[in-house]
Amino acid sequence: MSPSIVLMVAWPAAVLAAGWQWRPRRRLDLGDRRPMSGSTQRVTARLGSVAGPIVEPLGRAVRLVAGRAPDGAADRRAGAAVAAGAMLLVVAPMFALPVAAAWWVVPHIRRRRSAQARTAAVQAELPLVADLFVLATGAGLTVPLAVTAVGRRTCGPLGSALAEAEHRTALGQHPADALAGVIDVVGDVARPLITVLVSAERYGTPLVAPLERLAEEIRRQRRRQAEEAARRVPVKLLFPLVLCTLPAFALLTVVPLLLSAVGHLQV
Repeated sequence: MSPSIVLMVAWPAAVLAAGWQWRPRRRLDLGDRRPMSGSTQRVTARLGSVAGPIVEPLGRAVRLVAGRAPDGAADRRAGAAVAAGAMLLVVAPMFALPVAAAWWVVPHIRRRRSAQARTAAVQAELPLVADLFVLATGAGLTVPLAVTAVGRRTCGPLGSALAEAEHRTALGQHPADALAGVIDVVGDVARPLITVLVSAERYGTPLVAPLERLAEEIRRQRRRQAEEAARRVPVKLLFPLVLCTLPAFALLTVVPLLLSAVGHLQV
């Protein structure tokens, strides 16, 4: 295969892949999980039943040779990457190694992007939740009652985690322990807020004044993050300008002039 043809195919593919990777993401919500259709579930189950007994042992063998401990998800991913590379090795040897590497790396990137989207959703929801806790506790509600009121009036990941903490409390778990489990669900972003609530419930520390200071600090931090994101926009706009607009401009203006000049020189 000619290198020019490979470049012509690889360049648009790389641009499309980069655009898809950095596309705007929807706000993540625990309730936003669309179930697969019946046909999709049947196809997925059939592919898993056929490829599972082959892919996972293959990946486990490859990872054992590399000195890695057995891990079901990692074994399946490694086996799928090796199988994809082996199939392409027969058809198109040039693309076998890049495809196998991409097959191994893409799940890591997707998990990282999902974690980042979840953290961003919690950060966006945190100022509202903190203000609601200030209102609830200022009105005289205890921590469990405030958690119930706030969890029922927010629909993001943090609100869903608070509703789950309320459910565990109703089942008999101590409210402080149920609130401490929220950090395991949403991450360390909500740790300052949960720490104030747990301390007030477990040790009887003051609640309203620390919550007011925390809510003010969260709003300032959110404002700083918005300003930083706005300052990064011009830098991000340079990439499509350099990778897409300038090459297209050169192809439409400079290249015809050069070809015309070369043609006149040959005559």
